[in-house]
Amino acid sequence: MRAALFAMLLVPGLALAVGRPAEMLPDPAAEARAQEIGRELRCMVCQNQSIEDSEADLARDLRRLVRERVAAGEPSEKVIEGIHARYGDFVLLRPPLNWVTAPLWALPVLVLGAAGLALFLMRRRSAVRGGPAPLTEAERARLTALENDS
Repeated sequence: MRAALFAMLLVPGLALAVGRPAEMLPDPAAEARAQEIGRELRCMVCQNQSIEDSEADLARDLRRLVRERVAAGEPSEKVIEGIHARYGDFVLLRPPLNWVTAPLWALPVLVLGAAGLALFLMRRRSAVRGGPAPLTEAERARLTALENDS
């Protein structure tokens, strides 16, 4: 019962995120191309959603812009290039590899490498030590004295 109620509340919200029927292009092929382009562009408000999945006002405006350009006959690459030129690399869900984004692409590799190196050095250090040093005669005598006192 709760699942059905939850689904009834969730489904209309998802339908709105994709776009209102009035916003969609009348040509199904052009609409499909516009949706494909929209899945490549990031909503800058939601950040981890495409503009097709977001209901933010900015995403809605970008969807309209994409559909206007598709309806005008612009190729998909030109539509993406125009929005990319206006908003920068952040608007792309798959940003290009360049000198600005290279640290972001390299960061996971660097973190894993540093963690691996730290583990290697810790294991090497513990292997070199070989455990605790044996007790000296004075330490053994003190330990024996402590054991006898208790």
